[in-house]
Amino acid sequence: MSKKDRNSSKAPDKFVVTVSFDDETAEIFRDLKADIGISQSELMRTALKFYSRHKALFESVDVEKIYIYSEMLSEGEHVILDMDHWILFLNFIESHPDNEKFWEMHKRVSQAHAEEFIQKNHDVGVVLKRLEACNLFKLSKASENDFTLILGYDVPKKFIKTELEDIFSRMGRRAEIKEDLSKIRVKILPSG
Repeated sequence: MSKKDRNSSKAPDKFVVTVSFDDETAEIFRDLKADIGISQSELMRTALKFYSRHKALFESVDVEKIYIYSEMLSEGEHVILDMDHWILFLNFIESHPDNEKFWEMHKRVSQAHAEEFIQKNHDVGVVLKRLEACNLFKLSKASENDFTLILGYDVPKKFIKTELEDIFSRMGRRAEIKEDLSKIRVKILPSG
């Protein structure tokens, strides 16, 4: 091996990089630096190491879904519930002699959700994405107004269909909602 080859294979002791940030990124950088209490260089090293170790996570994550989870869970209005418990509750409700009270209360809760969606100016697509984040179904969007909700179980079909009908009605949106064996098809109709 020549002297030149030996020198080029040796890692440099320092590697200096100049980075340009837009205003938003610069503010984030300054805030993180102050919050964590480390130097600029240490913050950059830590961020790069973290990204390097978790790169696969960043590449496979649906960022919009993570934001929705974070928002829903941090406000304390939602819980993470085991699917078996969820199915157990729904089966119990259906077999309960007084189950109509549940469905009436479910209607009121769905209408309250619709009011929140209206206040936040959410369109139907956003509403369905938020409900998908609750793991009620897997959402497939065929077009701007056609959606397929793929269910893991048949049991929640009535719950989901009722909720969608109440939400869309309260939002003033007309929808055609059809049940298939393991799916619910939603077609948003023109207003009027």
